[in-house]
Amino acid sequence: MHRVSLSDSRRSTGRFRRSLAAGLIPAALVAVAFATGAGAETARHPDTAVSWPDVLAGHGGPVKSVQMSPDGQRMISTSFDYSARVWTAPAEGASLAEPQVLIGHEAAVNDARFLPGNRAATVSDDSDLIIWDLGSGTPLHRFPGKGEKVLSLEVSDDGAHIGVASWENEARIYDLTGPEPRLEATLSGHRNNVNALAFSPEGDKVWTASTDGAIRRFDRVTAALERQLFSLGWGINTLKRLDDGRSLLFGGADGTVGLIDGESGFDLGRLTPHSRPVLALAVSPDGRRLASGGGDGLIHVHDRATQTLIETFETPYGPVWGLSFDPEGTALYYVGLDDTIHRWQITPRKPFEPLEVTYPRRFQVADADDPGALQFARKCSVCHTLTPDDGNRAGPTLYGVFGRKAGSLPGYPYSDALLKSDIVWSRESISQLFEHGPDVVTPGTKMPIQRMRSPDDRLALVTFLEKATRPTSGGSAASQDTTGDTVK
Repeated sequence: MHRVSLSDSRRSTGRFRRSLAAGLIPAALVAVAFATGAGAETARHPDTAVSWPDVLAGHGGPVKSVQMSPDGQRMISTSFDYSARVWTAPAEGASLAEPQVLIGHEAAVNDARFLPGNRAATVSDDSDLIIWDLGSGTPLHRFPGKGEKVLSLEVSDDGAHIGVASWENEARIYDLTGPEPRLEATLSGHRNNVNALAFSPEGDKVWTASTDGAIRRFDRVTAALERQLFSLGWGINTLKRLDDGRSLLFGGADGTVGLIDGESGFDLGRLTPHSRPVLALAVSPDGRRLASGGGDGLIHVHDRATQTLIETFETPYGPVWGLSFDPEGTALYYVGLDDTIHRWQITPRKPFEPLEVTYPRRFQVADADDPGALQFARKCSVCHTLTPDDGNRAGPTLYGVFGRKAGSLPGYPYSDALLKSDIVWSRESISQLFEHGPDVVTPGTKMPIQRMRSPDDRLALVTFLEKATRPTSGGSAASQDTTGDTVK
């Protein structure tokens, strides 16, 4: 394991950015506005005697969001691997237990929140909202969407309502107060994708933010659009309400981080911008600190009262997709393209912060002796492994894929489209998959759209995969460590 210092982090992020510009990271992952191992340090919450490790590992793909419960006892995370995971803080002196795994969505799970009554809610690229019983780990209710992804959700302060931000150009409000949860209202009026929303303290007003650049306020009870409060001119990716009940913190596609009044729309100030889109925001429980994470791999923390920048942290993995403060507001948990959840201690700031990670990660390879291995790192490695002992990530392992019928690997939750497919994976069918794209060759599947127009690149990838995934007498594929992670 390679220990990465902050200076290493800055150099590695520069390499990541160059890799991103060169197309090494799948566009389908980056276009969306990083988790069991413990680090050397642990997070201590004296009031609750909670000790969290610095690293939580267990997801099989990039982590989309992370949210800590108000008491610091639990954490819920969502991933490109189609799952949400509920983590429980270990007792003092104990190690972290395996997380509870919630599997039910048919695509990447984008966001999650805890609900009263030992429940949770999740939303996904499959368009659905699922309410979970955390006692049994099973779905209590499933609300189908309209086919487009739902990027985020929020819960009213009293826990009575859930709002989801849909790429159907609308937000949907669900009432949890009756014997059965129900769809209460659909909030329409945006001209493009709705990315985020927030409730007023009383739960009677809803603010929405959209790719069309606007923040709008709705009456939750009547579903009426009250007014457009603000227009950035660029898409707005994320939105948080502050604890004064009316101030809104927003993050834009142009890197803007700003504050507006939720009643008048008056501009309350701009914070340190990001050089790439803002993808995540967090507000400390006491309301004193505001955090933003961007596609530039930076996390900024500001003092709310003075709007001054307190600290900046540069991750080694690129885009920051999710942020959550601990109950004291002294540390942030952040996630993105890596499979893990990481903790950054804001105060007291450490002079040196080693990260117990392997670098480069499989998706950060910039060059390789085998051009096919490079194409695998660019196009496939975020979702797939090559050996049976690595198991499944967001997609199934490719070990033994040649000659295998599509949708037939035991233990992987395939889409109906692949389960019903007659495709047998071969040099020809895999090459066609990348020539035309999964949306053409396997319509209805959950595979990100990846195309390779160059015949030479497709040939190199197929040739590499045929060798790297071939079963051997020892039970592992004959491949090399060409993607940053160990491949046996």
